[in-house]
Order: sequence, then C-alpha cells, then structure tokens
Amino acid sequence: MTAHMEKNDMIRVLNENHTDFLSLQFTDIPGSFKNVTISADQIEKAFNNKCMFDGSSMEGFVRIQESDMYLHPDPDTFLIYPWNTQSGQAARLICEIALPDGTPYAGDPRHVLKRALKKAADQGFTFFVGTECEFYLFQTDELGHPTTETNDTAGYFDLGPLDQGENARRDICLNLEQMGYEIEASHHEAAFGQHEIDFKYAEALTAADRFVTFKMVVKSCANENGLYATFMPKPVYGRAGSGMHINLSLFRDGQNAFYDESSQNGLSHIALNFIAGLLLHIKSICAVTNPLVNSYKRIIPGGEEAPSLVGWSANRRGTLIRLPASRGKSTRIDLRNPDPTCNPYLSFALLLSAGMDGINRDLLPPPSIASGESFEKIQKNTDVLPADLGEAVQFMKSDPFVKEVLGDLVFHKYVEAKEEEWRQYSTSVTEWELRRYLNRL
Repeated sequence: MTAHMEKNDMIRVLNENHTDFLSLQFTDIPGSFKNVTISADQIEKAFNNKCMFDGSSMEGFVRIQESDMYLHPDPDTFLIYPWNTQSGQAARLICEIALPDGTPYAGDPRHVLKRALKKAADQGFTFFVGTECEFYLFQTDELGHPTTETNDTAGYFDLGPLDQGENARRDICLNLEQMGYEIEASHHEAAFGQHEIDFKYAEALTAADRFVTFKMVVKSCANENGLYATFMPKPVYGRAGSGMHINLSLFRDGQNAFYDESSQNGLSHIALNFIAGLLLHIKSICAVTNPLVNSYKRIIPGGEEAPSLVGWSANRRGTLIRLPASRGKSTRIDLRNPDPTCNPYLSFALLLSAGMDGINRDLLPPPSIASGESFEKIQKNTDVLPADLGEAVQFMKSDPFVKEVLGDLVFHKYVEAKEEEWRQYSTSVTEWELRRYLNRL
C-alpha cells in the first residue's frame, strides 16, 4: 500500500509509469472480489467518484429499480501492479460503494468494517489484525482445469526439490513485497501441496484490503507457474485443511491495550474482556468466519489443529483461542477457527465488535485450558462450534448482536444466501452416496 496521495499525484504516477488501465475493486456481501477496469482516459472520472456500475447484477446487492451504484476510490489503496498484463501496465484502487446521492451503501462490506472501527475509535481504541493464511497449489489437466493432484512431496518447512511449489510461492512473496506488503514468514505446510504466508499486523481496514489483494496475487502467480491455487478449506479428504489464523490486538494511546506487565501472565483486564466477548459470540459469528459447507469439514470434533472446542489458553496450541508467548507491543489473541474463504471486512467487524462487547460489559472468560489437561476431559466441559453451515446460520440468526453489527441489509442478504447454499447441499446426491449405496440397495 502507498502513503496517502492526492488525485494529481496519482495521475502523475500513472503517466510516469505509462499505465494503461486502472482497476476499481470492491467486494460483494459473500466476499468475492469484484473489478471494474477503466482505461487511462477515464482515470480522472474515477477520482471524481463518477464511475457507476449496475448493483442489481451483484449477489446480495439491490433490486433492478435501485441498481445505480457509484464507486468511490480510497486513495490510500492506490498501487501499480509490479507486473504487466496482456493489455499493458495496470494499477488499482479499492473502492467503497455509494448511492447516487453520495451516501455510503449499507450493503458495502468495507463500510460495515469502517463503522465498527469508528465505534472502537470513539472509545480510544485502534484495532490491529495479522493473518496467517494457508492454501493449496494443485496441478491442472490438459484443458487447464484444476485437479487435486500435486507433484509436491514436501512436508512442514521442507525446501526444494521436494517443494515443487517453491517457485510459485517465491513469486507470490516477491510480487507482494513490491506492492508494499511486509511478509513475516512463508513456508511449506504439513500436507503435500499446502503452503502458508503470514503478514505483519496492520490496522484492520488495511489488513482486510491486503488480504483480498493477496488472494488475487496468489492465484495469478500460481497460474503463471502452471498451477492452480485454492483457498478451499478442505479440498482433499484425509489431508490437512487450510485455515486462516487471525491475530487480534487493540492499541490505545500508542500502547498495546492487551498487555499488563504487572499481571501474572502479562494479560490486561481488557484482554480478558475481549477474549470473553469472542467466546460469547463466536458460535454466531462462525457462519461468517467459516462461510462454506466445506468449512465444517475442516473444523471437526476432536481436531486440535482446527479446533472445534470453544475455549482459550495461554500455552496450549490446540485451543480455539491461543495467546502467543510474546508480550509487550506484540501481545495478541490468535483466533484459530477462521478460514481464508471468509469475507475479511465482515469477519474483522464482527470479531472487533464481539471483543468490544466483552469490554463494555466487563465480561470475564472461563478459566484457561491447561497445557497438560487431557482432550477428553476438556471435551466434556467445553462448548463446541457449530457442526455444519446449517447450524452456524441458526446460531447467527439467534444472536441479535450479529444483525446489529452487520446492519439489516447485509444480515438478511447473507443469511438468505447461506440458507440457500445449505439447502442445495442438503438435497444434493454426492459421489460418496452413489459409491456407498447404488450397487447395494
């Protein structure tokens, strides 16, 4: 990301780099990254908020008679891509969505996050987020369609020649660094073909913008290397699922509000409040942080890498919420259930608001789970996350908190889309059913 630039500065940079196209990007309610590309002679029009699109064609947006929407670029998101497209050099701006009268559109996920951030800022807090995102790199068939095959036989932290995706991952990191991203780590994950890239924490809006751009870069670089990248939470039975750990922290007056050097474990009262709020609302947030039918094939009872138990610990890695050992400015909460198919704007808004609810109500979490405690004992005394998307949507609908954070339009459109997804899945006849029953009954 660049420092804030004025319109004339951006036009100058575009001209100096001989940039032919500008990509105006935004997300729909489910979290798909959308794009309107304009040519160089339309750039000033974009900077004057005059670029319009048909909102009726977007999932979860508006009716035909209310379809005119305008894209308002955020100058803080301006960057020039470090690669050339087939059509020439390109740049991008992430946009907010507005109505014809200039007011923010209530169905814009970025607006939902900004609203939640403002509420926290009114209490003196700044919300920071760091993501640890996993994904698979698969081979494609002779038609270029993705398979679930990989010629990669590497394991956790392995290097080439076992890690056949190393070139693609290196290209991803180099491109992201040229775009101003600070990457803390990148490595091969536990399963064949699985990778992880971790980002340095940033203010939540910037982190959400970076995440949606990151997914686009991963897919583009994979394609350039003859591979297909997928963020599907559980693409292969029997292999590790792909998650997105989210590291959360609050700062106030330039200091980490989660840190208290005088406490036994270095956690402040505010940190405990925040954890309590997360635990209180996490089941109703799951339909957003884990938004697919497939998401719940990664979060299964008995799993500790993708835990299903609603608990927290300062020293046990297998809990839903883990407190990494670093303290001081690095004190943070590691939430381990989300996956990379989530809409980051809606997810970050809900997680922040859940934590703030804990702070405002002075809630305290249950005792932390000890490192030596048996999983069987924990399982008997701890609540669990929803078992599937259908159950997650029911929890979402039963918690007024979620509707308050998302707003009526986003809430109802999101629930409507996820209930239809669950209905279609529940009535589908799967390959497993055919193999199991067709020749036996």
